[in-house]
Order: sequence, then structure tokens, then C-alpha cells
Amino acid sequence: MTETTTPPVEAGAFREAMAHLASAVHLVTTDGPGGRAGFTASSVCSVSDAPPTLLVCINRTSSAYAAVSANAVLCVNTLSGEQAGIAGAFGGRTPMDERFAAASWGRLATGAPVLEGALTAFDCRIVARHAVGSHDVLFCEVVDLAEPGGGHGLVYAGRRYHTLPVTTAAARDAAA
Repeated sequence: MTETTTPPVEAGAFREAMAHLASAVHLVTTDGPGGRAGFTASSVCSVSDAPPTLLVCINRTSSAYAAVSANAVLCVNTLSGEQAGIAGAFGGRTPMDERFAAASWGRLATGAPVLEGALTAFDCRIVARHAVGSHDVLFCEVVDLAEPGGGHGLVYAGRRYHTLPVTTAAARDAAA
């Protein structure tokens, strides 16, 4: 049997294909002995509900990487459409202090910053990590949740932010 090899997909072509995927926009924040830091992320997903666990990807060259690694806690703040401006601040080269000055923050169990008015927020402890290419895949056990905010969802697709109406089951039941 002859084994065939296919050439790897070129990084630019991969990034272009990924631009067609719509993803929720999150601010991932941390605070602790490693300092306060945060970044905009679309690489977040549910892993399990027993125990509640999220997966978060972070580039090892990110300005937030050292703090996230040292603190071993983070908060995934899911943004509303009205919070696109703060998503931009956390996604660029804005200094950390200026990023956090752009909004109001609270704290939950881990002490990681929780964005006031976020659609939802998951306060987490990092329980495992796995290096893949340029990123670390973080497995984060959810230890607390913020009260949900309101508004439309914020998604990123086609290299732009878009808003998406979000209706929860409770809101649908109340409207009926």
C-alpha cells in the first residue's frame, strides 16, 4: 500500500477560509499575581457541563499570555452588539490600562475582571493546557457566572463585527 502525502494548507489560505466563520466575540480577562490583562477572542467553546468547562485558545505571543499563564484564572465575557468598541480596544495594540479604562468591571470568585453589562460571563480556573502550533488550548472549569446582561449578540465574520438578535427562552416565554 502506497502512502500519499498532501501538502499542508497555506496559512494565508487558512486565515481567509476562517474569515467566513461567524463567531461570538468575547473578552478574556485575568487578574492576580501575574497582573491584570485581557484580549478579544472568538476561540471559545463549551467542552462539558459535568463539570462545566470551556475551551479558550490564546496565542503564546499575545500581550496577555504571561498574565493568563501566571494567574491560572480567567473570565470569559461574552459581548453584546453595543460593546463592539471595547472589543476593538482589547483586540488591538491598546495598552492594558487603557483597555480596562474603557469599561466598568466587577469581580466574581476568582478575582478576574467581569465586564459589567456583558451578555454573560464565565469565571474560570484553568485546569489543563495543551500546546498546539502557535497557541495554547486552555481547559477552564467554570466556578461562577455573572448575571446576564441584555442586548444583541456580537459576532465576528468577514473581518467585521456584526450584531445578532438574541432571545432567551425566558424572554420568549415572557413575551407570549
